[in-house]
Amino acid sequence: MADNSNFNKKHSLGQNFLTSDRIPTRIADECGADKESGVIEIGPGLGILTKQLSRVAAKVVAIEIDSELIPILAERFNEVTNVSFINADVLKCNLKEIIKDNFYGMKVHVCANLPYYITTPIIMMLLEGDYGFDTITVMVQKEVADRLCSKCGDKNYGAVTASVNYYASVKKLFNVSAANFSPKPKVDSAVIRLDVYKDKPIKPDNEDVFFKVLKGAFENRRKTLVNSLLSVFGTDISKEEITEIVSLTGNPLVRGEALDLNQLCFISNEINKKIYKLEEPR
Repeated sequence: MADNSNFNKKHSLGQNFLTSDRIPTRIADECGADKESGVIEIGPGLGILTKQLSRVAAKVVAIEIDSELIPILAERFNEVTNVSFINADVLKCNLKEIIKDNFYGMKVHVCANLPYYITTPIIMMLLEGDYGFDTITVMVQKEVADRLCSKCGDKNYGAVTASVNYYASVKKLFNVSAANFSPKPKVDSAVIRLDVYKDKPIKPDNEDVFFKVLKGAFENRRKTLVNSLLSVFGTDISKEEITEIVSLTGNPLVRGEALDLNQLCFISNEINKKIYKLEEPR
């Protein structure tokens, strides 16, 4: 096994490595992978989670941005036949090509211990890219996990919560204390699993309008939903029309965080009809 004592952890990459097999074992066991499916791991670090994923999955492809780690990983896993490594930035590489070349015909899961500073961009990229992932299991800052698992009306419920829940069902698996990492971060973490919808339960008539509604609904929590949406759609639709639409929820003074995805989708569909002058089917 490679001597890792001289490896310098890079603060710029948000590198905090797990120090015990207990957490990675549980992640691997609960990520949904089996011997007929594959796993893309993002940020394998020194391979402690990779080892456990290779135990439960048919094949593991680990994407690591830090070129210094690649030879360490290659030596550590030189006798493990179902693991391979790619030195790349996951936000810039071609995931569809990686899936086609390595997992053709297989269910594919994603597992990652994400740097806190880039958590949301990576999760949204994985969801928006239409890659066909079965599950996405990630370790994130506990505060982020609480936000993604919150429901309408909760103080943590926001645009990112609604956006993620549009694509997947989100479940917190377990909390992870900072003591399980080296170097020890300042906050605790949590592992969440996103079961990606094959058939989304929410079906807006116009996704662009829907996501504008989500953005507007949460952009300024002090504003009513009418005023929030007016700042987004004010050039296309009047305040009176927006008020009429929002009033259909039962409260014209409602704020965005009080509405669930079904209600926000309904509002987006009504706004879409007004903007594009669509008539109700007869």
